[in-house]
Amino acid sequence: MSLTVKLTLAFLLVSLVGIALVAVFAGAVAAREFDSFVAAQNRELLANQLADFYEENGGWRGRELPELQQLNQNRRGGHRLFAVADERGVVVVPGLNMRMGRVVPPPVVAQGVPIEVNGAQVGTLLLPKPGPRPFVNINDVSRRINRALFLAALVAGLVALLLGVLLSRTLTRPLQEITAATQKVAAGDLSQQVPVRSRDELGQLAASFNQMSQQLTQSRDMRRQMTADIAHDLRTPLSLILGHTEALRDGVLPPSQETFDVLHDEAKRLDRLVADLRTLSLADAGELSVAARPVAPQLLLERAIVTHTPRAEKKHITLALEVEPDLPEVLVDPDRMGQVLDNLVENALRYTPENGRITLSASRSEYGVRLQVQDTGPGLSPEEAEHVFDRFYRGDKSRQRQADGGSGLGLAIARSLVLAQNGRIRAESHPGEGATFTVELPGGG
Repeated sequence: MSLTVKLTLAFLLVSLVGIALVAVFAGAVAAREFDSFVAAQNRELLANQLADFYEENGGWRGRELPELQQLNQNRRGGHRLFAVADERGVVVVPGLNMRMGRVVPPPVVAQGVPIEVNGAQVGTLLLPKPGPRPFVNINDVSRRINRALFLAALVAGLVALLLGVLLSRTLTRPLQEITAATQKVAAGDLSQQVPVRSRDELGQLAASFNQMSQQLTQSRDMRRQMTADIAHDLRTPLSLILGHTEALRDGVLPPSQETFDVLHDEAKRLDRLVADLRTLSLADAGELSVAARPVAPQLLLERAIVTHTPRAEKKHITLALEVEPDLPEVLVDPDRMGQVLDNLVENALRYTPENGRITLSASRSEYGVRLQVQDTGPGLSPEEAEHVFDRFYRGDKSRQRQADGGSGLGLAIARSLVLAQNGRIRAESHPGEGATFTVELPGGG
C-alpha cells in the first residue's frame, strides 16, 4: 500500500471517528434533553388538568375523583404513575405506594409539582423522581444542546488528536531512523542500516538507503584496497630503481647495459601504471576522448593477433581467429578498441598454460557485433567472474602480482573503454574450462 493511500485512509479514519463521536454524543444528549423537555411539558399539562379538576369540583372530593384514580391506575400495566396530595399534604389520589389519606412528608411534597388555582396552591403532584424544573424554557434546552455539542466536538478533537499522534509516529518513525542513520553516515560511519518496516514509499526509501550505505561501504573498502595496491605496485619498481641507482652511485654495481635495461624496464612499468591510472580517471570524469568511426571487426582482431603472436609463441600458445562472414562494421575508436583487445589478450596469455589456445572470434548479435576472447586457462569462479573488472581485483588475495603481469587495471580499463563507446562487456567462465570475455558493440551502419 502506498504512502498516499495510507495518509488518505488515516485522515479519513480520524474524520470519521470525530464525526461519529460528535453524532453519538450529541444525539444522546439531544434525545435526553428532548425527553426531559417533553416530560416537563407533560407534568405541566397534568398539573393544569388537576387544577381544572379541582376548580370544577370545588375541591378534591368530587364525582370525577374515581375516574381520575382509574386513569392513574390504567397506565403502564396497572402501575400508578403519580399521586396527589392536598394543600395539607394528605394523599387524595393514591399512587407510588402512597395510600389514600396518608400524610406526605414535607420534603417529598417540596419535590412535587405545585397545583395552583387562582394563584393559590391547592395541592401537589407527586411523581416517581424529581425531574427537571416544572417549567422548561426552550431556550434553556437549546443552550444545553449547544453545550453538549461543544463538549462532543472537544472530546472528538482530543480523540482525533490522539489518533493523529499515533498515526504520525507510525509514519515519522522510519524518517527519524533514516535521518539518524544519515547523520551517522555523514560523520563517517558508513555501516549504517535501517529496518524496512513497510513496502510503501518509506519502505522503498529505507531499502534504497541500505543499498546506498552498503555500496558506500564497498566503495570505501575498494578505495582503501586500491590505494594499498597502487602503493604496492609503485613501491616495487621504485625500490628497484632506487636500489640500482644507489648501487651505481656507491660503485657497488657496474654501469653495465644490463643494469640500464633493468632501470629502463622499471621506468616503463611506472609509466604504464601512471598512464593506466590517468585513463581510468578520465573515464570516471567522463572526459575520455573517443574518435569513433566505422571499422571492420576482422581488422581489429587481426591487429591483436599480430601484436601478441611473438609472446604467444614464446609460451607455445596458439592464437586462432574465427570471423563470421559478412559482418557489419562497428562504430568504435580503433585505437581505444585495440587497447581493449590488447588488455583482454594479455590477460588470456597470463593465465593460459603452455600449449594452450586462445581464440579471437567475431559474430553477429542482437546488439550489433560480438567480439570474444576465449582461452583454455583455469577459468574463473562465479565470484571472480563478477569482480574481475574491478580495479586491482585479485581472485587470490594472498597472491602477489606476477613479474610479467600488468598493473591490475587492464580489465578495468577495458570495461571503461567499452562503455565509453556504447558497448557492453562481460566475463563468462566455469572453473577448469577456461574463460571467455565478450564485448558487444553497436553496428556502424
